[in-house]
Amino acid sequence: MTNITIATHNGNFHADDVFSIAALKHIFPAFNLIRTRKLELIANADIVIDVGGEYDADTGRFDHHQRGGAGQRENGIPYSSFGLVWQKYGLEICQGNQEVANSVDASLVSTIDAIDCGHVEGIYKGISLSQTISMFNPTWQEDSNFDDCFDEAVNFASRLLTRFIASASGGINAKDIVAKAIDNAEDPRLVVLEKYTPWKKTVHALSSDALYMIYPSQSGQWIIQTVPVEPGSFEDRKPLPKAWAGLSDDVFKAEIGIADAKFCHNGLFIAGAESFESIMKMASIALQEE
Repeated sequence: MTNITIATHNGNFHADDVFSIAALKHIFPAFNLIRTRKLELIANADIVIDVGGEYDADTGRFDHHQRGGAGQRENGIPYSSFGLVWQKYGLEICQGNQEVANSVDASLVSTIDAIDCGHVEGIYKGISLSQTISMFNPTWQEDSNFDDCFDEAVNFASRLLTRFIASASGGINAKDIVAKAIDNAEDPRLVVLEKYTPWKKTVHALSSDALYMIYPSQSGQWIIQTVPVEPGSFEDRKPLPKAWAGLSDDVFKAEIGIADAKFCHNGLFIAGAESFESIMKMASIALQEE
C-alpha cells in the first residue's frame, strides 16, 4: 500500500510520536506523512498519531490526550501513542513472536509511554532515550525545519527499534541453548557453551549450582566467567582464585602451570586461555580453591 496517509501533529515532537511513525514504517513500506493540527486533514487521514483526541485502533486513531486518556497497563503505566500503536502492530512487527513483542514493550515502549505521560518522577541521571529524541528538535538558535528534523528523528528511532527487536529476539532464542547446556553439564557447577550466548538470565532462572561459564570468545580464546549471585550484581557465587588477580601472559602461565593461559581480570570474574583443554584445567583449579 503506497497511497496511505498518516497524520501526526506538527511543531515540537517527542519520543512517542517519533517511535510511532518509526514502527509504522515496519508495516507500511511507503506512505504519505502529514504533520498538522488542521482538523480536516486529520479527519481524512487513514491513520492518526498523537493528535485528534481519539483512540480507536480499528479506525486507525491513536491519540491519548483526550480526557480519560487511552487506558493503561496492569502496572499502571498509561499508554502514549507509541504504546497504542504497539498494541495493534507490535506482534506483526516482531514477525508473530509474542514473547519478543512483549520484551520490546517492557524494555522500550512502556518506558517511552511512562515518560510521555508523566508517570515517572523527573529525569534519571544520564541522558534518556526520550531526551535524545527531543534533541532532534531545532533549538531557538537554528533555522531548521521541524518536518525535516522530525524525519531525521524517525530514521534514528526506526534503526533503534530494529535493534531492540533484534536484541529481544537474541535473548529469547538463547534460552533453549543455555538450558540445554545446563542439562548437559557433567558437573552442574560448570556450564559449557559451544559459542558465546547470552546466559545470565537463563542460568539464574534454571541453575542454583552453576558457578562458572565456559565459552569461546570472538578472538578465538576460551573464556571462564563467574556467575554473579544475581543478575546485575558485582558479587559472584565463587570468584576465581585470588592469586590469579591481574596476571597475564608469562607471569600467569608460571603462576598456574598452564602453557597457554592468557589472563585473569583483576576483579576475578573472567579469565582466558588459548585452548579448551586449558580453560577446563583452569576451571578445575578454581573449583578446588577454598
